[in-house]
Amino acid sequence: MYLQQNLPVKDLKDFLDRKTEEYNSPAFIVTDPISIPHRFSRKEDIEIAGFLSATLAWGQRKTIISSSLRLLRLMDDDPWNFIMQAGPSDFERLDTFVHRTFNGDDCLFFLQSLRAVYQYHGGLEAAFTKGYTENHNIREAIIYFRKLFFATAHLPHSRKHVSDPGKNSSAKRINMYLRWMTRNDRQGVDFGLWKFISPSDLMCPLDLHSGRVARKLGLLLRKQDDWKAVEELTANLRLLDPLDPVKYDFALFGLGVFENF
Repeated sequence: MYLQQNLPVKDLKDFLDRKTEEYNSPAFIVTDPISIPHRFSRKEDIEIAGFLSATLAWGQRKTIISSSLRLLRLMDDDPWNFIMQAGPSDFERLDTFVHRTFNGDDCLFFLQSLRAVYQYHGGLEAAFTKGYTENHNIREAIIYFRKLFFATAHLPHSRKHVSDPGKNSSAKRINMYLRWMTRNDRQGVDFGLWKFISPSDLMCPLDLHSGRVARKLGLLLRKQDDWKAVEELTANLRLLDPLDPVKYDFALFGLGVFENF
């Protein structure tokens, strides 16, 4: 594994450690969708706001944040109570919500499914953890969660908004959400709320920016941004830090978005 300039692993690690320290800081929060769950202090509010903003996290980040704030305003800026207590007339106000291809029908289904997750399955942490526990495998955790989440009646259109690594999707937004909830970075960015999934087992979120940087650095050879690429990238990041490999998501993303590396 070498840098584009043929620097060895130690130099690659030193470089990425520096960039991770630079971008894994509170200054990162303001312009990122993680700012949405940071508006809350209750565990359930953080989980729900994080899940919804991660679901909407495609497109320009300013638009993602704007759409997420708009959705939360429709939920009275009280996501946990709204999901658990809202009646039919409350849900009607969501009919007009649109973010790219995520529409009012999707929104209504997501909130109803989240209600079922909390009422019958112990909440979002338990829903992901149950599929993870047997083999400590994030792919299986996501597949199990999807099965549970889509047990609530829904239109076929809604299924595309929760990616399926079982069909070789990179599941970038879910992996990002799991990073938010699971890592305790001690910098006040990722929350470290979930205690039953190990940060060492997380998979690196992979998108256009991080994939481009990873390939330039020799961390990723596969050309497609799919689950196989996620596995390859994360395996190489574990060589640099086996306990917290996805911390390098900050470096890869920052180099791609802010430095056009």
